[in-house]
Amino acid sequence: MTQNETLPAEVAALVESVVLRLVRGDERLLETGLVDSVLAVEIVMGVEMQFGVRIPPTEIAEHLASVDALYSFIVANR
Repeated sequence: MTQNETLPAEVAALVESVVLRLVRGDERLLETGLVDSVLAVEIVMGVEMQFGVRIPPTEIAEHLASVDALYSFIVANR
């Protein structure tokens, strides 16, 4: 299995470790209140540490819309 094949699961695992429950790829994170501002900061820091990708503060809402959105951002910016 290549890194690109495992990346979606790794991104989901990161988010799930912060929200403490399973999350579907298309589930709305911020919109539903599942992720608040404190959890968003934890996820952003985790993305930077685990994947080496920095999410600009002005783009957090866009890229944390869902696990799928976050995955796409990480792939595009790795």
